[in-house]
Amino acid sequence: QVQFVESGGGLVQPGGSLRLSCAASGSIFGITALGWYRQTSEKQRELVAAITREKSTNYEDSVKGRFTISRDNGKNMVYLQMNSLKPEDTAVYYCGAVGYYGGTYVPVDFGSWGPGTQVTVSS
Repeated sequence: QVQFVESGGGLVQPGGSLRLSCAASGSIFGITALGWYRQTSEKQRELVAAITREKSTNYEDSVKGRFTISRDNGKNMVYLQMNSLKPEDTAVYYCGAVGYYGGTYVPVDFGSWGPGTQVTVSS
């Protein structure tokens, strides 16, 4: 079983930046990729950024050029640098496993998520 604990969210003005962190623990060796998801009360959880163990990355179109995902394999940490934030980025952000098959990133839901971290973009 894998556990994730997210941190780093907060309230920021439009155009501002935040850096999210995620500590992963447990049986993560078999997970091919990790990623950041977000969810609002109006939308289902969506995958916004993913990174493989080899550090190949992929982004959802709305965050390309603004968000950067990174990881520290030695520390089992995943990060999301978010710049030029917009009100529509407001959500609870979770980190989790991502499937990676032949270059395609696939959201995975093992039914066990961390507490998430709230990001609110508002003036």
